[in-house]
Amino acid sequence: MASQEQESVLDLLPLSLNLLAEQEVAPRAKVFARFVSELIADAAVSVYTLATIGEKTVWVPRATVGEAKLHDEEIPAESGLLGVVFSGSEAINRTAAEIKREDYPHIDIRKSLLSLTYLPLIHNETLTGALEILAFEEEISEDAVQALLPAAEVAAAAIATAGAYEEERHGTMTSITRLTQLYDLEKVFSSTLEMDELLPLIGTKISEILECQAVNIWLLLPDEAVELMHQAGEDATTFKGQKLKANEGVAGTISDNGEPICISDASDASDERLVQRNKDAGAARVFSLAASAILDKSALVGVVEAVNKLDGTPFDDDDLFTLSNLAATAATALHNASLLLAERKVEVLETLNKVSHEITSTLNLERMLQTIVNAPQAVIPYQRAAIVLEQGGRFKLSAVTGLTQVQADHPDIAPLNGILQWASLSEEVIHVRQHGEEIDAEREETKAKFKKYFEESGVRGFYARPLNDDTGRVGMLAMESHDPDFLGPAHLEIVEVLAGQATVALRNAQMYKEVPFISVLEPVLVRKRKFMAMQKRKRVAVLTLAAIGLLFLVACPLPLRVDGDAVVAPGKRALVQPEVEGVIGKVFVREGEHVQRGQVLAEMEGWSFRSGLAASQSKYETSMLEMNKALAANDGTEAGVRRVQADYWKAEVERAKQLVERTELRSPIEGVVATPHVEDFAGRKLEPGDSFAEVVDTSQAVVDVAVDDTDAGLLKAGQRAVVKLNSYPTRTFRGEVEIVSPRAGLVRETPVFYARVAVANATGLLRSGMEGRGKVRVGWYPSGYVLFRNLFLWAYAKIWYLLGW
Repeated sequence: MASQEQESVLDLLPLSLNLLAEQEVAPRAKVFARFVSELIADAAVSVYTLATIGEKTVWVPRATVGEAKLHDEEIPAESGLLGVVFSGSEAINRTAAEIKREDYPHIDIRKSLLSLTYLPLIHNETLTGALEILAFEEEISEDAVQALLPAAEVAAAAIATAGAYEEERHGTMTSITRLTQLYDLEKVFSSTLEMDELLPLIGTKISEILECQAVNIWLLLPDEAVELMHQAGEDATTFKGQKLKANEGVAGTISDNGEPICISDASDASDERLVQRNKDAGAARVFSLAASAILDKSALVGVVEAVNKLDGTPFDDDDLFTLSNLAATAATALHNASLLLAERKVEVLETLNKVSHEITSTLNLERMLQTIVNAPQAVIPYQRAAIVLEQGGRFKLSAVTGLTQVQADHPDIAPLNGILQWASLSEEVIHVRQHGEEIDAEREETKAKFKKYFEESGVRGFYARPLNDDTGRVGMLAMESHDPDFLGPAHLEIVEVLAGQATVALRNAQMYKEVPFISVLEPVLVRKRKFMAMQKRKRVAVLTLAAIGLLFLVACPLPLRVDGDAVVAPGKRALVQPEVEGVIGKVFVREGEHVQRGQVLAEMEGWSFRSGLAASQSKYETSMLEMNKALAANDGTEAGVRRVQADYWKAEVERAKQLVERTELRSPIEGVVATPHVEDFAGRKLEPGDSFAEVVDTSQAVVDVAVDDTDAGLLKAGQRAVVKLNSYPTRTFRGEVEIVSPRAGLVRETPVFYARVAVANATGLLRSGMEGRGKVRVGWYPSGYVLFRNLFLWAYAKIWYLLGW
């Protein structure tokens, strides 16, 4: 017996040495799986370990050797025979007759399974994993299972110690990470001077280092109260914007005496401060809290609170010490940020003074309106501002941020115009905000109105202030933003000052504009005086040249062309998509290669279809052979039966051929492969409908010329056009307009219509996406109309606007 034990130990010595050569779980599991696979011919061996994820216990595959594919990286502990091992911790060995597919649902195999064996890996009477053996060549005997048990014990100990090593290494790395965070914290806090960015940064970093549920940052107010300026995490006992007076609550107490506070546990409801704080919190109560003052050179800046550690343990003195050091580091960054805020207040005053000077230094109404809606954006964080002016008892939308001309019926402007028309009926300031689904407004009518407007426009904050003076209403100034809290108290003060100055400036500009023809008569009179001061001969020469120029403008025709940005689009394109699921095996083309219609671009790995075709072909030939034998034996009945079978298998052969043909991806059109790096698709799995490649027909290109809507009425199909592309600056491409788009598109907020010009592209020079400039020849017109058409249209629009015929 002693010699047998010695021989057994010697057999396990190479395994033990190989296991000790590795330190981590996965390599040791691989060594054990390879050791077992070498003992059993043609077998798939897998090693699993138990792990707890959340509240679930799962099997985690650590190593697999052999022809078996595992579906999941996490297998429920109760799944199949692994569940039996989990509940009983005993070895299982089943033969093919006893095995069910439900015993191993997590495995995909392509061979006939003769036996399935599971050995528990137990270390110190604790189940740590399992060994799985799938035998394909011969069944595993009970003696073989018993012979593997000593190796399983050695492997269990090795894998368990490797797991302990990994946990220890993880703990060490966690400590190093925390030290690194402490080391880099000051640099991180000093990375920004923006208070809105600094507060979330401080809260997030403190929360990460202390691993707590929430961090509250309170800042000191001028009246010696503290206000919650930022909350990182979830704390139902406080809310952003909450204010506490001195000696009120934890933050108020610290703001008064500056002493840090650590409340370790309030489970017994003995701490009055937390009892009061948790009064309305329900289940989301605070059970442990650490708080420290934020001091800058002995001057109180604020208070920082850490609430509830994530691991459920209470805060201790070490945590309070860490929090105090973090608060000291944050104090310097907050001090620098406050200095920046003070500098910005000076910049705000300077900018406001500049805006005031601009709107009061001119009587040009259009220029003044543009200044009012655009210039304050430097100090007020709105995304769009607008002004409506009162004209004859009506309110007209006169200026919008970023637009030199306002079209009230434009899709982007119409909702704003509608809400401003409604708001102009009010004599009060309108300030509406939406947080989540709640709309902050007093009247139900206002809530309903702005709920619809916010849904249409996407904004979440709206502010409108009437512009009134002693003589009545001038108009209304409105601002909006996607941030509902874009206007703070300081911004509201700036808007109030700006509105007062704008009211006076707009009233003066309107009064000046009402002087009859002031903008026209004044420059005409100045030019007349200069002309009459010339010598008579010079005046005659000027008049003669003017008459010749007028005759040229009226009598000499010139070709009129309209132009616009041009973009090349392919004349025809098609997507190559698989009809069946599979993996791309071979790709026969590359990007830019010319292909014919029906040409095979790639071939999918359809071995299952090809094996099915071979099987169907074999059965068809067998049926035909048996039918011929029956005919030779004059057995008509048997021959008829075999004939029916042969017809059936012939149909199956045809169906299998069609499935094989579907694995070939063919080009539906003649053209050029436009998919980048299409050859890299080899080995990629595609579902039916996925795109494999795109083929474009470059023999005929379409160039889209974007024509401004003022010129769109001149476009017609069949007109000749020329195109200059950036890629070929010395070449001119010619074609004809095929289609004029029936619907306008927006380019830089300007409506345009597309003239689609067909250009021959036999040489393939034009490629999709090339940009340039296109001109469409629309006919011959008098030279005066061609040269001064834009001026004529502008003048006509002005006259029509004034007279309205």
